[in-house]
Amino acid sequence: MSVTVRAEMVASVHSVLVEAGQAVEVGDTLMILESMKMEIPVLSESAGTVSEIAVAPGDVIREGDVLAIVI
Repeated sequence: MSVTVRAEMVASVHSVLVEAGQAVEVGDTLMILESMKMEIPVLSESAGTVSEIAVAPGDVIREGDVLAIVI
């Protein structure tokens, strides 16, 4: 089963802390978003392996955009 991690708001990608192929646990920080000068961590909602990172630092994202996929 795969879990698609989506953006919850308009923001920019500050940093990506994981890479494809990396194992993650529930609650691990995948990336940091920045919105209105606040840093917002994006946490893994499931344990598994990161199969795809769909964004890069500096990208501007909109609500609903795919950020990563964990399988």
